[in-house]
Amino acid sequence: MTDKAAVTFTWRGALEGAKRCLPIEISGFAIGLVFGVLAGQSGLSAAETVLMSALVYSGAAQFIVLGLWAAPLPVFGIALTTLVVGLRHLLMGAALSPYFSKLGRLKAYGSVFFMADENWALMMSEFSKGKRDAAFLLGGGVAMFLSWTTSTLIGRTVGGTLRDPERWGLDFAFTAVFLALLVGMWRGRLDLLPWATAALVAVAAHTWLPGQWYILLGGLAGSLAGAVRREA
Repeated sequence: MTDKAAVTFTWRGALEGAKRCLPIEISGFAIGLVFGVLAGQSGLSAAETVLMSALVYSGAAQFIVLGLWAAPLPVFGIALTTLVVGLRHLLMGAALSPYFSKLGRLKAYGSVFFMADENWALMMSEFSKGKRDAAFLLGGGVAMFLSWTTSTLIGRTVGGTLRDPERWGLDFAFTAVFLALLVGMWRGRLDLLPWATAALVAVAAHTWLPGQWYILLGGLAGSLAGAVRREA
């Protein structure tokens, strides 16, 4: 039996995923509060705010959409922007495919619905250590989903008391989460080439291209550099 064929899916793995994501859930709660406040300022009701969080479940896309929210609603622009921002999930899903293809469809697709950048990064870290319990992704994702939707509702409801999130430092929570994930995924000097390539391409694309293409292009460039490094 190959290493990839030994993938399991257990309650213990799901609970471990939820436990490992606890610090992220706390930071995500702060980010959700900010989104809820801004959603209220953009004119969304509490129900609309929670519905967006539950169906889209993407902080980056949701914040960008709020910037486009106006009357008349630019439906095509919002859909296109959300698509571009979400295209990174193709790369993330492809990285999981060798392992999740061993699972049934319900387990595999049910898990990836709750896939976010944070629990995906922790899941890949688990795989790199030789662990193979795929329920880790689902457990962490469900916990983060509940934290995200709850916090956005609270932010929308009590938004009148948090009109300036920057005053409380809540605007930095998003950045802090990803910095912590980067530190946890660092494996040494071999990561320098793909990480530096991704950063340079993302910065260049952000500077010279409109929209959010820098997210996808940076990810593609870093993945290609990592593949080249591995073959060398």
